[in-house]
Amino acid sequence: MRLLHTMLRVGDLQRSIDFYTKVLGMKLLRTSENPEYKYTLAFVGYGNNPDHAELELTYNWGVDKYDMGSAYGHIAISADDIYQTCDQVRAAGGNITREPGPVKGGTTVIAFITDPDGYKVELIERADNAGGGGLGS
Repeated sequence: MRLLHTMLRVGDLQRSIDFYTKVLGMKLLRTSENPEYKYTLAFVGYGNNPDHAELELTYNWGVDKYDMGSAYGHIAISADDIYQTCDQVRAAGGNITREPGPVKGGTTVIAFITDPDGYKVELIERADNAGGGGLGS
C-alpha cells in the first residue's frame, strides 16, 4: 500500500490552485467537474501518482468557507534550503506563520506557512542539504 493523495476542501478553487502552483511550486496535474453533484476537483503536486502523492483540492459549488475544526494538523513538504524557500514563498505572496528555525527540542529546521483557506503547511529542511534549490527539489 501507499499514500495516493490528501483531499482539502477549498472555498475558491482558482485561488488555491494559484497558491499551490505559484507559491509552493507544484504543478496542476488534472481537473474534473461533476455538474450533477456540483463539485470540481483539481489535483496538484510535484509529480503524478504512483511516483508521488498528490493533493486533491475539492471545491463544492457555492461553499466559500469551511470550519477548520481541531483535528487537522498540517501538510509537510521538504525543502533543500528552508530560508531561501521562505524568501521565495514570501516574495510570491505566501503567509509565513512560523519563521525558519530549529524545531523545539531538536535540530531539524522547520517553518510553517498558511494557505488561503487556513490550512497549515510545514516546510522541513532536508537533513542531506546540499545547498540546492527550493521546494520539492
